Amino acid sequence: MAPAITYRSTHGGATGLSFEQAVFEGLAPDGGLMVPETVPDVSKVYKSWSKLKFHELAFEVASLYCSTDEVPAEDLRSLMQRSYKTFDHDEVVPSIKVNDLWVMELFHGPTFAFKDVALQALGNLYEYFLKRNGKRLTVLGATSGDTGGAAIYGMRGKENVDCFILFPEGRVSHIQQQQMTSVLDDNVHCVAIKGTFDDCQDIVKELFADLDFKKQYALGAVNSINWARIMFQITYYFYTYFKLFPSLDGEISFSVPTGNFGDILAGYYAKRMGLPIKHLIVATNSNDILHRFFTQGKYDKYPVKQTMSPSMDIGISSNFERYLYDLFDHDATRLSKAMQDFKTTGKLHVEGEELKRAQKDFASACATEKHQAETIRQYQDKFNYTLCPHTACGISAAEQLRGSLKWASVRNHAMVVLGTAHPGKFADNVIETTGVQVKLPPALDQLMTAKTRYQVLNNSSEEVRHAIESNVQGFRLFPSSLWSLIRKLPCCALR
Repeated sequence: MAPAITYRSTHGGATGLSFEQAVFEGLAPDGGLMVPETVPDVSKVYKSWSKLKFHELAFEVASLYCSTDEVPAEDLRSLMQRSYKTFDHDEVVPSIKVNDLWVMELFHGPTFAFKDVALQALGNLYEYFLKRNGKRLTVLGATSGDTGGAAIYGMRGKENVDCFILFPEGRVSHIQQQQMTSVLDDNVHCVAIKGTFDDCQDIVKELFADLDFKKQYALGAVNSINWARIMFQITYYFYTYFKLFPSLDGEISFSVPTGNFGDILAGYYAKRMGLPIKHLIVATNSNDILHRFFTQGKYDKYPVKQTMSPSMDIGISSNFERYLYDLFDHDATRLSKAMQDFKTTGKLHVEGEELKRAQKDFASACATEKHQAETIRQYQDKFNYTLCPHTACGISAAEQLRGSLKWASVRNHAMVVLGTAHPGKFADNVIETTGVQVKLPPALDQLMTAKTRYQVLNNSSEEVRHAIESNVQGFRLFPSSLWSLIRKLPCCALR
């Protein structure tokens, strides 16, 4: 039987929550993020998983964080198997050798982006809990591009779920926007916000912080502020190690394109659980708040720059405080104050031993527009391998650190770059850089002329609040017996 791991807020206001509570809580009432109160040590057992299929391994990882008292083992196995049937590759996340490193292709799911790995499973998990409890859920998320499509494809048609996705108007690729807005299911609502991704993210956090509204509309999160997102992504770090080291005798490093710090945080948890990871490289684009932290100890907010890797155009990394919680030795009071000060000043600094510890946990590099273009061109010309701009950030970071980390000369070691999206999702950038036409998968090609539906709103939490209130029928959130009484009231009483 799996250990009964419980969850707490990084700000200290909530402790002892069950897995189900943590998943549905999203952002904690005190503004913190949910984290497991203990991290399971699998250093003595993980090798026994080496022959498992991806969905079987996903079960093993998830069962460590979710007690069988909450989700019986057979139910969890079924959820994982169903979640990864939607991928078009037998291995789900195959790794391809290119030059002297590996690319972990995370884009074989229904929306051709790494977010599918977590969000296909999260959609099924939400539906499972809601059916069992007879409840409804209003999913609210912000996207810089890929999360939105993956969330929508994970939630479309799900019973008892309404899904609202906010994206920055004019700051996602054409295909990303088509992917989101062409889903016409009644329970899907796309909203273009006149602002940046950070503005979208701030609106989501503000609405989650309104506890009355959160309760009334049963808000749930699909962004990586939701712990389940991180948990499901842990699987592919173990899976890739097993594929590259079938004798289980090597070390592995990962270079991870990241903006919101969720994908690489899953790797950090995998390492804490006992996977022999040598280096974790934080690969940013010109929006380099994370690179500046790991090199200078300065987590200072700068204006967001629009780049050719839009999913990483993020000024504040929502998941980062989960790592800070560890770096601050689980001092929730200190972290809460630091995050409140950051909200006011836009600055958060560490130095001395804490900075050294952070630099031991993560290396980092910034891939500018020039770096991305050169990397895409080089890998196309020399290796006939087409990169999306985000994956190019990961490869550029690994190349920039080749000399200092000496990763290429380490015996029995593999450097793996996370391939976060199919290059066809950013075909215009790839064609402009390489002159090579990108062959789109049929599902993406069909999107180009698909009918769409979305609304455009100002950068205003009140406008988004009204959109939710207008689209989510209030009576659906009440028990039917209570609604039958409400309907009998005079019309004036319902105003």
